[in-house]
Amino acid sequence: MTASGPFGRALCAMITPFTPGGALDLDGAQSLAERLVSDGGCEGLVLNGTTGESPTTTDAEKSALVRAVCEAVGDRAAVLAGVGNADTRHTVELARAAERAGADGLLVVTPYYSRPPQEAVEAHFLRVADSVGVPLMLYDIPGRTGTRIEAGTMLRLARHPRITAVKDCAHDLLGSATVISRTDLAYYSGSEELNLPLYAIGGAGYVSTVANSAPRAMRAVLDAYDAGDTAGATRAHLRALPLVTLTMASGLPGTVTTKGLLGALGLPAGPVREPLQPADPATVDGLLKAYGELPECAEPAGPAGPGQSQT
Repeated sequence: MTASGPFGRALCAMITPFTPGGALDLDGAQSLAERLVSDGGCEGLVLNGTTGESPTTTDAEKSALVRAVCEAVGDRAAVLAGVGNADTRHTVELARAAERAGADGLLVVTPYYSRPPQEAVEAHFLRVADSVGVPLMLYDIPGRTGTRIEAGTMLRLARHPRITAVKDCAHDLLGSATVISRTDLAYYSGSEELNLPLYAIGGAGYVSTVANSAPRAMRAVLDAYDAGDTAGATRAHLRALPLVTLTMASGLPGTVTTKGLLGALGLPAGPVREPLQPADPATVDGLLKAYGELPECAEPAGPAGPGQSQT
């Protein structure tokens, strides 16, 4: 059995709902958060990340979202806030603001675009960790940032008492296993196709975009594995792959596909902000079909209620 990580096992990289006019929809965010925790079994929510459209939300919107979701879920789930930025000073400001807003932890991405060397990457994370009193989850996603957090850097960062976890989107199981075997860092899969493989070699769980729409299907994999039913875990993992593929590997950002599906299900979503564009009807139809074929998603989500916007 794999031990639960510091933020639980089943975490959702939550979208940021907007109104039809594109404003922040805090009522919708609270409604979605409640569904993910109460009905979906999510043990943590990660806000203001890639899926949460952090590049196009203001600092004030980020803090307002954290406060609203913390109010909605209370102590029933961990709430992490994405605070990553290409500017260390701005990242520290966002980190402190998220802590004041009530975040239980911070998701901090590698500085992007400038491609800093490893010494600078290490200094960036340490600067953030020294500036707050809540734990950090490092976000290793070189495909977007252009820079990997190399194993040696990760081993040194693991010595800091507030650097406790990693969101792993590096697609390098050997590298991840090396760090897992030599540190107490909790590794969370950020790539759904690797949720089960990473968990099986000592990972702590996942931070999943697909969990916005199918939280129980994502969690079923871990539940089966923890129960000793490795064959059942494999079946659940493979069963979810069609939805995973359409959501995350269709040529569209996961935010676009997820908001398209949630809107079609009558759940809080709203439009994406430019430069992103909405999913086309054929894409949404395909997502609905894959969603409907999952036994964990058999019950219809129902129409949108008050405060719930659709795409």
